[in-house]
Amino acid sequence: MSASKNPQRSGNPATRAAAERHQHVDGRSKITWVDWVGGARLRTLPLAIAPVAAGAGIAQMQQSFSLTLTLLALAVAVLLQIGVNYANDYSDGVRGTDEHRVGPARLTGSGLVNPKKVLATALVFFGLAAVAGLVAVILSERWAFLAVGAVAILAAWFYTGGKRPYGYAGLGEIAVFIFFGLVATVGTVWLQSDIIPQEAWITGTGVGMLAVAVLIANNTRDIPTDKLVGKRTLSVRVGDRASRILFAFFVLAPFAAPGIYVLAYPMMIFALFALIGAIPAAVIMLWARSAREMILALALTSFTALAYGVLMGVAFAF
Repeated sequence: MSASKNPQRSGNPATRAAAERHQHVDGRSKITWVDWVGGARLRTLPLAIAPVAAGAGIAQMQQSFSLTLTLLALAVAVLLQIGVNYANDYSDGVRGTDEHRVGPARLTGSGLVNPKKVLATALVFFGLAAVAGLVAVILSERWAFLAVGAVAILAAWFYTGGKRPYGYAGLGEIAVFIFFGLVATVGTVWLQSDIIPQEAWITGTGVGMLAVAVLIANNTRDIPTDKLVGKRTLSVRVGDRASRILFAFFVLAPFAAPGIYVLAYPMMIFALFALIGAIPAAVIMLWARSAREMILALALTSFTALAYGVLMGVAFAF
């Protein structure tokens, strides 16, 4: 049996460990709910919450805040993010991309779960996101969101799915910036207000840049293994050193916004406290020597994005 068929012989240490952890006396493996929760990649969810929090604060600034519409926007963002994570797990797994990757074992790539079950789970979350979005559209009467939602779901699938996934061509950062930054932030505002102020675009840009930084950290860690499987991410294309420098730029540049807005919004000074996570993340990433250090930088950046979005939203609202 080849390594691709036998998880215990996988080139990924995390996959081998997962197979051994689930090995039963009868030789069969059993997946638990913990594994499925891990497949949702909860550490990425702050990237879905941050733009909605920022957008909600801007809507409150315009005295058009709606708790119902904000919660629906949050549901769409979180459900779509989880759907993306399962879809990526499925697509990368069936391609064999995860065979030698560094990091936590994936459901499909580990060989412990039927790929069809992972795909079905992804489709369920996409469906739930679509339902939440439809309710938001009906309540707000923003019918253009139907097209936006459809494009978002297609972008989520074709990131690693389909015959020519754009995530394998170095275009993932562009999509992440657009959907996790501009679309999610501006969309949350537009769902509740007829006017989209410049604050929404600038804040969306900042949140999007932090989301890009998370992806760069992930892809920089995976440069050696992505090269093996022909996955030409931006990090693979520009190389390790340039990728680290790009990460530092994208994780620090967003703080120009609160630095400028502090004159108009006094509470914006608190948004700068998110630098407590951003600066260490940049330092770690620039000098990291191991995948574990890069994973730490990724986690710090994810929570920095959450703090940034929430604190910016609060500053605008109050």
